[in-house]
Amino acid sequence: MAEQGENTTAKTESHDPDFPEAFLQFMRGGWREDALDVTARPEAPNYAKRRAALSDAFPGETLIIPTGNEKVRANDTDYPFRPGSDFVYLTGDSDPDGVLVLRPSGSGHDAVLYTHDRNSKATDAFFRSRNGELWVGRRHTLGEKSAELGIETASYAELGRALAECAPARTRVLRGLDTAVDRAVLAYDTDPAARRDRALAAAISELKLVKDEWEIAQLQEAIDATVRGFEDVARVLPADRGVKERLLEGVFALRARTDGNDVGYGSIVGAGAHATILHWVRNTGVTVPGELLLMDMGVEARSFYTADVTRTVPVSGTFTPLQRQVYDIVHASQQAGMDAIRPGVKFHDVHLTCMRVLAEGLHDLGLLPVSVDEAMSERSTVYRRWTLHGFGHMLGIDVHDCQAARKENYRDGALREGYVLTVEPGLYFQPEDDLVPEELRGVGVRIEDDVLVTADGCRNLSDGLPRSSTEVEAWLAAQREAGPRLPE
Repeated sequence: MAEQGENTTAKTESHDPDFPEAFLQFMRGGWREDALDVTARPEAPNYAKRRAALSDAFPGETLIIPTGNEKVRANDTDYPFRPGSDFVYLTGDSDPDGVLVLRPSGSGHDAVLYTHDRNSKATDAFFRSRNGELWVGRRHTLGEKSAELGIETASYAELGRALAECAPARTRVLRGLDTAVDRAVLAYDTDPAARRDRALAAAISELKLVKDEWEIAQLQEAIDATVRGFEDVARVLPADRGVKERLLEGVFALRARTDGNDVGYGSIVGAGAHATILHWVRNTGVTVPGELLLMDMGVEARSFYTADVTRTVPVSGTFTPLQRQVYDIVHASQQAGMDAIRPGVKFHDVHLTCMRVLAEGLHDLGLLPVSVDEAMSERSTVYRRWTLHGFGHMLGIDVHDCQAARKENYRDGALREGYVLTVEPGLYFQPEDDLVPEELRGVGVRIEDDVLVTADGCRNLSDGLPRSSTEVEAWLAAQREAGPRLPE
């Protein structure tokens, strides 16, 4: 870790000019310093509660949670920075390179956020560095950030010394986000997977399983924007001619950037046979009237909580009888899963509920080579040829939230009130699959909604979009009638 001052680490480019001294002297004076009007964020107490819960899980140990660094896109350009999910969950900070350190103190921990101070006009960095304020805009001082987030802050330049003081046997690090931090605090455990550090990641994931009221509101905001995005796309989708998948992707992205931070993940816009490719993100195809269009898209709110919604629509406006039959099987599966969700029900049991309905539908289509019961047997599961993924996943500040949670508390665990998860069964008949009739080849259907587990069942947070085949047809017609719109 560098110990040098904040403002001497300026990023410069080979094409930057060599300024004459007269110009440098001229740039160094005549600037007014305006303080930001900073107030504490209303959600700041939530971050403090999460840090306190994490503190309780690891008494007497130092905990280190980095956010990560900017990533190079090409040469001297970076991808837009998106903070590490666990870091922002515990701090609310969205700037790169930050590191949260929880140090044991008395019966708990003292939390310190190490972050870059602003490149103020006190040094040449403010105009000579590509991360200087004349290039990227005004940034918070350490004090301003502390006041806004309700956490003690310290200069990033002091981080190296702080990490050097950590005792490896009493320190846990959230690894894989910041190589400099990983090198500064060597793993204590000889296990290559670093069990101690993995336990820290699991603890944070399990804290995220139950959403508080503020988080649910953030998710609803992202989902409502996603509903508007799907409407935007439907309004420009022609019934009688093809349009590029990337046009539809771009229309949704406009909504995501206007009403939120960005898309929460790479949008899947699958026309025709592309709908059968589960993670089709190239979006290089063209819609075809008479075929289906599968769109898996979600807006990420400015708080970084994301929606994850899928709809499959008939481009022409009306499902063919066979398309409707497949769609209705998937819809019945999704509804059965939603009906099964309530506190205490096993996550895996919801999966089995959805899968049985799909297997029964495949049997009705004449595709299963065995009975439904045999197909559902753990020794067989042949029905999964046409539905490779599970029924859903946790949702929150990550599209696949709580990934590091232990199996017994997630995949093999029971649902609890406050969980938010997707329900997204699907059927996919590959165009080269010789075990299905020709008219089914290239047909893919997925329906995905975001649901909140309530005290007595679940609430569909994305019910602003229709789900049944008849409702989808009516919705698509209504959107087309309304015509295109620009986000406000």
